[in-house]
Amino acid sequence: MIVLKPTDNRAKVQEYYEKENIPFGEFSNLLLATEKDEVLGYCLFDIEDTLTVHKIEPQNDLSLLDGVLRSTLHVGCERGVFDACYSDTAPETAFETLKFIKNKDDKSLNVDKLFKSCCDCK
Repeated sequence: MIVLKPTDNRAKVQEYYEKENIPFGEFSNLLLATEKDEVLGYCLFDIEDTLTVHKIEPQNDLSLLDGVLRSTLHVGCERGVFDACYSDTAPETAFETLKFIKNKDDKSLNVDKLFKSCCDCK
């Protein structure tokens, strides 16, 4: 069974940020998609007034990426953050394919899509 959840281990969060060469800070977070001890995917995101997605993997499996993104956005909603965007290091093309982009100019993501089916990306 695949488990998707954020980690509280700040050292692990920092390790992933450094591996991707993305600045690590107070608001940096990591959501992991794991099956047993194997990491299948992850999302690096900052969460303050807005949730900002910096990096998401795997980019070669849109179904899993969709699940990782939805889980990440759900974490934001659980923390009272309903605005989301993505940085230049995030996979804009994948977000576009999955129809998660709300406004390409300001790089905002459509959090309302959490409550809709993921099947309309085909």
